[in-house]
Amino acid sequence: MSGLFGIVSKSDCSENLIYGIDYHTHMGSEYGGIAILNDEFTRYINRMSNANFRDRFFSSDKKIETTKGIGCISDLEEQPIYIKSRVGEFCVVTSGRVENLQEIADSMIKEGICFSEFSKSHVNTTELVARIVASGSSIQEGIKLVYKKIKGSCSLLILTREGIYAARDFYGRTSLILGKNEDSYAVCSETVAFANLGFEQIRDLNSGEIVLINENGIKVLEKGHKTKQICTFLWIYTGFPASNYEGLNSEVIREKSGKLLAKRDKGIKADLVSGVPDSGLAHAIGYAIESGIPYRRALVKYTPTYGRSYAPRTQKLRNLTAKMKLIAIKEIIQGNSVILLEDSIVRGTQLKNFTVEKIWNCGAKEIHVRPACPPLMFPCSYCNSTRTNSELITRRAIKEIEGKDIEDVSEYLDHTSEKYAKMIEWIRKYLNITSLKYQTLEDMVQAIGLPEENLCTFCWNGKNCQKCKG
Repeated sequence: MSGLFGIVSKSDCSENLIYGIDYHTHMGSEYGGIAILNDEFTRYINRMSNANFRDRFFSSDKKIETTKGIGCISDLEEQPIYIKSRVGEFCVVTSGRVENLQEIADSMIKEGICFSEFSKSHVNTTELVARIVASGSSIQEGIKLVYKKIKGSCSLLILTREGIYAARDFYGRTSLILGKNEDSYAVCSETVAFANLGFEQIRDLNSGEIVLINENGIKVLEKGHKTKQICTFLWIYTGFPASNYEGLNSEVIREKSGKLLAKRDKGIKADLVSGVPDSGLAHAIGYAIESGIPYRRALVKYTPTYGRSYAPRTQKLRNLTAKMKLIAIKEIIQGNSVILLEDSIVRGTQLKNFTVEKIWNCGAKEIHVRPACPPLMFPCSYCNSTRTNSELITRRAIKEIEGKDIEDVSEYLDHTSEKYAKMIEWIRKYLNITSLKYQTLEDMVQAIGLPEENLCTFCWNGKNCQKCKG
């Protein structure tokens, strides 16, 4: 997933542009990029390893000044992409995942279309989207072609001489929100970008909605529709605590999630509740409020240089980040029974080797792990949260239980079934913890407060919205 920000102003907005993008740093770890338009289009792209976005760009040799620009933090590839085409010059940034990327690229290459940007030997997703847009009769029609051709998800911002085109994924899996201040209009993936920059939130874009933003305001080009499949992970894990999606705040929902976990956990006795920083903290606070067990910080995160440990592309880098960023406090842990709230368990290796082990080494009496979402059973097809079945600890457990990989895992999806219980027990033993109890799908949906049909729950149950093509 990537974080997008764009702004159009009647005066220089370069500082707000840089800070607005910087507030999306939690959405990616590989690249940060800006595109601005003065007399000409100018792009700046930097690697983000061991550095934050604002420092990379404020220390640039060339001072950035502009009244319009877009940018992104990306976890996969370099963007923005610049295109000069029959529909004019433009720069584009994207968020999401194109599942049929190679299929579309192969077809376009046969038509004589060339690609110049590559990420890990694959065609750059944002360049592919830019080429599709350029094949339309206009920018607007080109965006509609993107919706028509891709499987997966794609929200995008396009900087043109007319202004900024903003288009939300056709089924709303990723977010785009409009805002304004005294002399500017902005669009972002995360509303946390608005709070300290003086922007008032206007509204979320509809699924498939296309708008044009310029210094005069916001013009709706395509109204979109009400069908949504919003990524549930935005509230549970990915999104920043201060961000709202569909008017619902992440921190508040995480507290509700923790409370619902505690309600199903009445028999447990423990000395303290703690969370895995950062996204597990609010879940832990909610659990502590509901259970009456004190909340204490058994783990703290060294924040200055370590980001999210799931984001790096190699297991070696993920392990290094997980090892270095979390520090256990022995004086709080020793001799105590700990309930540990985690947002999710994907591979399980980091939790086992770099979190649970640290807590045991500090003299914990018991460790009870409570993930804030159900077991992840399917790799994400829309936002790059997970990539293959083999990465998932649930699939490793099922393979051990069944003696082979199986396609039909429906019995393991039912939290009341024997096979589900066997899977959870295998994971518990693997993690070397006292007990393990996951959030139920029903309680996770209840914590968010939207109808389940408006949420993408594919990671947990493998179901797509019947109206969706993806």
